Amino acid sequence: MKDIVLCRIDDRLIHGQVVTAWVKQTDGNRIIVVDDPLSKDMFMQKILKAAAPPNIKVDVLTAEAAADLLKGEPVEGERVIILVKVPEVLESLINSGVVFERIILGGMGAKAGRKKFNRNVSAGPEEIAAMKRIVEKGTNIYFQLVPTEKAVDVKKLLEA
Repeated sequence: MKDIVLCRIDDRLIHGQVVTAWVKQTDGNRIIVVDDPLSKDMFMQKILKAAAPPNIKVDVLTAEAAADLLKGEPVEGERVIILVKVPEVLESLINSGVVFERIILGGMGAKAGRKKFNRNVSAGPEEIAAMKRIVEKGTNIYFQLVPTEKAVDVKKLLEA
């Protein structure tokens, strides 16, 4: 299994908090964005790669390709950050045999069909169900925008 130093749900993917705080905190040097539609969108991939620091390798992969890659042998010195927009993608990776120590929930913006948990997180019924199943399978999910902020166990949000 690859050395996964951060697994984050954040619909903004690569943005200021990730590149300034999380990369520094984790000493990550490779970002893997797991998103099937984005894996086919070369224009958006260029934008995501441009948003990352120049010393960070960025890949945009389908869930299937990411699962295969992440289950592979670790590369010495490689520290992987996984970014996804929605929890269903992580559930798919877990079901494929990828193991995450913990998942950090960042921002999931408000949109139709989503219930607001706090000012930065909204989730629809399928997203909530996926998070509950992930937690039931033994992977803890914590809400934490930046590393200096106290992590909040998502179980409390899911019960509300």
